Amino acid sequence: MAVGARSGHDQPEDRPGEPDRSTGPVAGDDPSGRTPADEGAGDEGADGGRSRSKNQRSFWKELPLLIGIALVLALLIKTFLVQAFSIPSDSMQNTLQRGDRVLVDKLTPWFGSEPERGEVVVFHDPGGWLEGEPTPDPNALQKFLSFIGLMPSAEEKDLIKRTIGVAGDTIECRKGGPVKVNGKPLDETYVFPGDSACDDQPFGPFKVPEDRIWVMGDHRQNSRDSRYHMEDVNDGFVPVDKVVGRAIVVAWPINRWSTLSVPDTFDQPGLNTAASVVAGGAPLAMGALGALPIVLWRRKRLTAGDTAR
Repeated sequence: MAVGARSGHDQPEDRPGEPDRSTGPVAGDDPSGRTPADEGAGDEGADGGRSRSKNQRSFWKELPLLIGIALVLALLIKTFLVQAFSIPSDSMQNTLQRGDRVLVDKLTPWFGSEPERGEVVVFHDPGGWLEGEPTPDPNALQKFLSFIGLMPSAEEKDLIKRTIGVAGDTIECRKGGPVKVNGKPLDETYVFPGDSACDDQPFGPFKVPEDRIWVMGDHRQNSRDSRYHMEDVNDGFVPVDKVVGRAIVVAWPINRWSTLSVPDTFDQPGLNTAASVVAGGAPLAMGALGALPIVLWRRKRLTAGDTAR
């Protein structure tokens, strides 16, 4: 028989140091029969319930703070990064349709970036372009959501067009002909099918002034763009400081999602010649000024070395 083996009928083995319970409870035992382990389990269960209740109350207390932070972030994003705009007209067909929602990059203008040829830009009314146009009357909720950037603004008087000419460009368009920038004809595949380049309102040639852009709608015969405002205070040009930003994406509806890239015709050789003279002069001058102290310092060191010898 193996040592230590026990049958199910054997009496419990007494262990040294344990009280003999075979004759009944001993002094110090809980009459209810609960052991210290049972007490601990009960206490832990109660504490766990109180902790869960406390966590639930904490969540509801923190919820207003979380909502407040989310609203502040939405407002900052709308102000400095990206804002949604709704397309209210057909002037940019077929690139943009009435009712489309576009996202506009507002960050790069903060770093001195200016509109480039071919970009679709949103800009504030430079002076009477929307005069007589009906303005929607949103309710209080729509106004609030527009303010924080969760829905397109319905009250701001903004326009959206394509940038055709920038500062220093010579632009023109004769009846029956294409739009020309610095003498280069544009292949405007984005123009609404059946529209002419400018037959309804020819213009030029003239030079785009500094800090101005010339804009046109893609639906040429249904767009009151720069051509129709050559008699206003800006001669039809849009001041750069009126530009909100570049439209980069059609975000809604989902089936129209697309990026708004610059057409290839604006990358043709020779198109940038005139503008590069205006834009390139400043960096060149700044580079020369930056190099001047280094040249003077080096010259002084060489002179000091010759004197020492």
